[in-house]
Order: sequence, then C-alpha cells, then structure tokens
Amino acid sequence: MTLAQQFDTYRAWRDDVRRLTNGLQAWLAEGDLLDSQTEQRLRRIRDRLDEDKLVVAFVAEFSRGKSELINALFFADRGGRVLPSSAGRTTMCPTEISWDKGQTPRIALLPIETRAEGASITDLRSVPEAWQGFPFDPESPERVTESLRHVGDIKRVSADVAQSLGFAIGNGADGSLVKDREGLVEIPRWRHAMINFPHPLLEQGLVVLDTPGLNAIGAEPELTLSLLPSAHAVLFILAADTGVTQTDLAVWRDHVGSGPGRLVVLNKIDGLWDGLRPTEDIDAEIARQVDSCGHILGLPSSSVFAVSAQKGLVAKINGDAALLAKSRLPRLEDALAEGLLPAKQDIVARGTAGEARQVAGEMRQLLATRHAALNQQLGELMALRGKNETMVAHMVGRAKLEKENYERSLREYYAVRSVFSQLSEALFSHLGLEALRGHARKTRETMRQARFTPQLLTAMGELFAAASECLDSSETDIVEISTMMRVMQEKFGKAYGIAIEPLASFSLATRRRQLNHLEVSSRRQYGSVFKLMISDKRTLTQQFFETIVSQIRKIFDHANRDAEHWLKALMAPMENQVREVQRQMRHRLDNVRRIHDAADNLEDRIDDLAQDNKGLGSRLKELAELEAALENAQRPPRHEPEQATA
Repeated sequence: MTLAQQFDTYRAWRDDVRRLTNGLQAWLAEGDLLDSQTEQRLRRIRDRLDEDKLVVAFVAEFSRGKSELINALFFADRGGRVLPSSAGRTTMCPTEISWDKGQTPRIALLPIETRAEGASITDLRSVPEAWQGFPFDPESPERVTESLRHVGDIKRVSADVAQSLGFAIGNGADGSLVKDREGLVEIPRWRHAMINFPHPLLEQGLVVLDTPGLNAIGAEPELTLSLLPSAHAVLFILAADTGVTQTDLAVWRDHVGSGPGRLVVLNKIDGLWDGLRPTEDIDAEIARQVDSCGHILGLPSSSVFAVSAQKGLVAKINGDAALLAKSRLPRLEDALAEGLLPAKQDIVARGTAGEARQVAGEMRQLLATRHAALNQQLGELMALRGKNETMVAHMVGRAKLEKENYERSLREYYAVRSVFSQLSEALFSHLGLEALRGHARKTRETMRQARFTPQLLTAMGELFAAASECLDSSETDIVEISTMMRVMQEKFGKAYGIAIEPLASFSLATRRRQLNHLEVSSRRQYGSVFKLMISDKRTLTQQFFETIVSQIRKIFDHANRDAEHWLKALMAPMENQVREVQRQMRHRLDNVRRIHDAADNLEDRIDDLAQDNKGLGSRLKELAELEAALENAQRPPRHEPEQATA
C-alpha cells in the first residue's frame, strides 16, 4: 500500500470515528442522556480528530537532496517540482508545508531580525503582522516556484550582527559561518517559512518540515528543542557519493539521534549509474554504503534506504515504472506507509475512539442501573396484586426508609466530593503555571546576576529540578485522588448494587519524558562551557527563555489540560449514577404512593413499567451496537506490506 493509499485509509478511519461520535451524541440527546460534561467530552474528541496532524521532518546538511526527496515523495502528482531544487543551497530557513483551508495559498516568511525581539517562533505564529506574505496561484507552477524560491533568500551582514542573531562565526568546519574579506557573512533572510499549499495529502493532515543545514539548525534552538522532537517521523538524508561526513555526523548526533520514527535516506544513488559497470557491482557498492552508514550512525542497515529522489520524481512524472523501481523510492514509501501511519493511528485511536467507547460504556452502566431498578419496581408492583391496603402502606413505609438511608449516604458522598475538590486544587497548585512562573522568575534573576559561567549552568539545572519536583508532587496527588475515588465507587456500588466504569488511568509519565528529553537537549545546546564563555550573557539568557522555558511552559500547559480533562471524566460516571439512583428512588416512591391512593391504578402502573422496560431493552441493544463499533474502531485494521519492488 502506497503512502497516498495509506493516507486515504487513515482519513476514512477518522471519518468513521467522527461519524460514530456524532451518532453517539445524537443517540444520547434522543434519550435525554446528554449532559454538558458528556457533550464537552465528545466535542473534545471531534476537535482532536479535526486538529490531527502528521509531521514528517527532513533533516540534512545542504546539497543532500532534501527538497527533491520531498517533491518525489509527496508532490510528483503536480507534474513538476513544488519546492525549488537545484545545485547548492535552496532552503535557508526551516520550512513548514501544510494546508489550512481558512487561509489563502501563500508562503509566509518570518524575518531573521525577529530573533532579537525575544519572541519564539511559537509565540509569533499568532502575530500575523510579524510575517511577510507572498500569495501564489496553486494552478500556476511558475508562480508557485517563483514564490517558494524565497526560502533560499540570503543577506550579507557584519559578523557582529550575525552573532547577535545567534549565528556562530568560525572556519565553517563545525557549521559556523566564515567571514569574507570585507568582514561580512551570509545569513538567511528569513527565520522561518510556512507554505500553505492545497494538496490531497496536506488536506488530510500531513505537515512536511524541511530544515536547512547545520549552521541554521544550531542558530535556531527551537527547531531542535520543539519542532524536530514533535515530528512523528524524521528522515535524515545523506548523499551516496559522500557517505557520512563530519558535519552529517554532527547533525545526527546533536539534532536528530536515533529513536522511534527515525529513518536514514542515502540519496543520489543515480550518481553510481555510470553505464559501464554491471548492475550487480553497483548494487554491491550501494549495499556496502548502506552497511557503512548504518554502522557509523548506530542503526541497523534495514533503517537505511538507498534511493534516487531525482530519478524517482522523473519516473513518477513520466509514468516510467522501470525507472521508478530502479530509483528504489517505493521501498522508502512502503516503510513510511507501513511504519508511520499505523503507529500514529494507534495513538489517535486511544484518544478518540477509545474515549468515545468509554463514554458509551458509562452510559451502558447507567442504563443497566435504570433497567435493574425498573425490574425491581415491576416485581414489587406485581407482588401487590391481591394484597390488602395494609401491605401497600407497608411498602410505602419501606420505600420512604430506603430514601432516607440513601439521603444519608448522599451527604457522605457530598463530603467526599468536597475532599475531591480540595485534592484537585492541590494538584493544580503543584502542576499550575503560576508555580512554574515563580521558578522561572527566580532562574532569570539568578542568570542575570551570574558573574561566572558555572552559575549559569547551575541556574538552568535548578529550573529543571524545580519542574521535576512539581511533577513528583502532582503524581502523589493523582494517586491520592484515584485511591479515594476507587474506594467511594466500590462503596456506592455495593450499597446500591450498581456497576461503575473502571477509573480512567492517568499519569504524567509522558510529560516527564518530555521534560527529561528537553533537559538533555538543553545540556547539549547550552552545556558547553566554551560556548557559554564566548556568548553574550544577556543574549544567551534571552535565548534560553525563548526556547527552553517556553517548552517547559508548553509541557506544563498540556499537563494541566490533561489533568483537567481526567478529573472531569473521573467524576462524570459517579455523578450520573448518583443522579440515576436518586431518580429511581423518587420514581419508586411515587409509584407505590399512587397505588396506595387508588388501588385500581395498579395494573396501569404495571403496564407503564413494562413498556418502559421494553423500550429500555431496545435502547440497550442500540447502545451495544454503537459500543461494538467504537471498540472495533479503537483497533485499527492492519495492512500487510506490499512486496517490495526488486
């Protein structure tokens, strides 16, 4: 299955989950079961589906063929190149390609000077006036190409200006910039580019991230600390004629690294097609290059894909199947299609179809409680047939006593709910952004007053330690809340013979991993004593807060939203069951009182309850079908990989 076909399957699956979620909401509304919390949960599921993105990043030193590979993989159906691709550097700034139907087709460019303003790329995304826009007609390849050539714009500035913008000046061996005879250096004109381009794959949520070479990557820490780690797949491109160079190795070691979703592409194998050697000799040389690259980078050779992006693009445009097979591009496409999307689908399924199924399960248990109560009431009323008024009066008294007992236990429940609120407040006090802001202010002040390099490193480390301690305290709160709610559910369930959906598990493990990864990246970015010594303290502090602190804040923001959603989902089943038991208590007492007041109402009440019971049975069957469909959607179908083209 090709990448495009896999995307079509993925889109169809998302549409199916959205349809099932809408069907569940309509079913709940029809049965007067849709409360505001449940409606909010279902809306959150739909929002997650609508906002779902799949980010594929391409990383390499310049002239490795990144742009051509992007064209070959995703845009060959346009009949030509979308991204400019030629000898030398064509991409001078990180470039995102996506589609937002609310925006016109265009390229938006962020001037390099914004680095001096103390705002991150993430912050500036919501400031339209900070960007320069160049609209284009997507149906005119010439206009598209002309507009997109801006990603390669450069400007010449003094070395001092370049350093103030975060660029390293040196001999060029380590990705630093080299001064010319006039003391000037070439830097990118733009800091970041966003291309809004209408294309089927982009419309389905694909986001392509094209990155520049080592000097630009190192000068934009946000790329390393945020954009690349958040990518679902990172393709690291090498050239077959050079193998792994020192700068390639530096990019891999410092900015990419091994991990899930990392693939290495050995591009430009067509340079070995000299027309003189036998095919077997060329294949053997390519195999040796693949093994060598894998060994140097610490990867199995199965994770290194030798391709010719240029010949693959030509083959796709001209419909040349033989050349496409020779380019080996289909093998890389298969790896992306079979490894990337299914893993992404599993994650999305747990957060959408899985949560919708949980909502359906909670409603099933609620209706089961109602069904059991109706059966009990029906049995009691049928037992009253032929009984005298004294027996009916006794039944009324017993129903009143049960209602009083229930109201006593309800007061206990409200007391527990009060404790729940207190524990929730404690959780947000540890996890809240206000506590983090306090630690950040202290770190900024320490860095501002620091006179020696070790003090800067100590301040950075103390901020991470404080953030980690906040997560530790929050995990303790989460365990306490879970334990208390589990005890309460068991007690309430035993007292009234009802089942409540098991507690949704919640952990901050993912946020902790993100924080740990960020700390490692921070040490790599700022931990060099030499770099700290040659860097301006004010600029370094500003850069640290623009990148690292901004990312820590984002981690805590996500953790807060996760915790808030979990707490609401935790209370919802209990609240619903409490209301249902209360409703059935009133209903039962009302039935017995009516029978007591007018004996001839007995058969009418029995008939009414029997009809209600029958209707409820039908509703439970309908819900079971919805629940089964959501359970099936939670386990996405697997596709067997197609046989690789020889």
